[in-house]
Amino acid sequence: MNFKKIVTSLFFLLTVSSLDSLQAQQYQISLLTCDPGEQIYSSFGHSGIRVLDLDSGRDVVYNYGTFDFGAPNFVLKFAGGRLDYFLSVSTFDRFIAEYDYFNRSVREQVLNLNEQQKLDLILFLQTNYLPENRAYRYDFFFDNCATRVRDAISTVLGDQLVWDDAVREPVDKSFRELIDEMVYYMTWSDLGIDLALGSRLDRDATPLEEQFLPKYVEEAFARAEIQGDGPTRPLVEKSRVILDFEKPTGSFGAVNPYWIFWVVAIVFTGITFLGFKKKKLFVGFDVAFFGILGIIGVVMSALWIGSEIPSTKYNWNILWAFPGHLVLAIVLLKKTIKPWVLKYLLFALIMADAAVVFWILGWQSFHPSLMPLLLVLILRTNYLYYNLGKFKRVV
Repeated sequence: MNFKKIVTSLFFLLTVSSLDSLQAQQYQISLLTCDPGEQIYSSFGHSGIRVLDLDSGRDVVYNYGTFDFGAPNFVLKFAGGRLDYFLSVSTFDRFIAEYDYFNRSVREQVLNLNEQQKLDLILFLQTNYLPENRAYRYDFFFDNCATRVRDAISTVLGDQLVWDDAVREPVDKSFRELIDEMVYYMTWSDLGIDLALGSRLDRDATPLEEQFLPKYVEEAFARAEIQGDGPTRPLVEKSRVILDFEKPTGSFGAVNPYWIFWVVAIVFTGITFLGFKKKKLFVGFDVAFFGILGIIGVVMSALWIGSEIPSTKYNWNILWAFPGHLVLAIVLLKKTIKPWVLKYLLFALIMADAAVVFWILGWQSFHPSLMPLLLVLILRTNYLYYNLGKFKRVV
């Protein structure tokens, strides 16, 4: 009798275990990596998690990169670091159709998870998708669509996930250099990013920190291993290309800051030479120049003080684009010049020189196109300082 009970119990346990195994094996879980698009918000690529039910055919993609363009005060919230992204779920076909429409390549890495790990990851994603959990405070460098995907896998696997960074190419890159890789040919966007973000971007990113960019998540997954639940195995079981489009040839475009700022420098050099010959100050150009720099300085100061984005702090672009330049532009239009204006011009000259020093010493890397503007700033502050009281002002 006892023997029959033992056999029956073993048969029941084996049956339950077999059903659990079958349930887990019906899932295939993959990392999807999408190439960059032509818009600034899509220029860094994208990551998603695909969950395919091999039994029912249900095929969905979990997407942590969803945001609402129509949200109230969208621009202010984004600039202030107060914009929430959220996890969304779409069908695989719909997800791929969007990237097919925009001619963006998509690659898939099927993950080599065991049965329990698959179930744990699905439960993790389903829990994240609950209405009270799906929104999160977006941080471009440390909490975005790519890092959320990586962290989901890391949370489920724990210490069993080993990033094999020893085989990675030993190339140290700063956060700014990593961004430049993606937006180098989007010159105005690249300039805007460099103006908005400060010196914290100029430290080298660790291999884990590089994974704020989807292409580095893809590379890290290809190197990673799973250990401790049996024989060591690669995290990625197999890879395939879903959509393959030829990458567009990069170009700066006809209108870019590199040549435009050099034209500005040549114009101001000519105005300075002509003014010196005729003993005149063509301050109308200075009003426009310092006014624009002052407005840029006001925006950078607002980001430094009011934004919750850590990367906007300690932005030494403010040495040359100082908010006080806006006051100088207004004062230059007045008939009478106060004595403090000369002191301010000397202060502005010293600050511009300091910006060059900061750049040379590597304390902050400025956008390369800014060099002619810095030369103009040094030239005009020096020229106005010595001649403001002597030469005739012409607006």
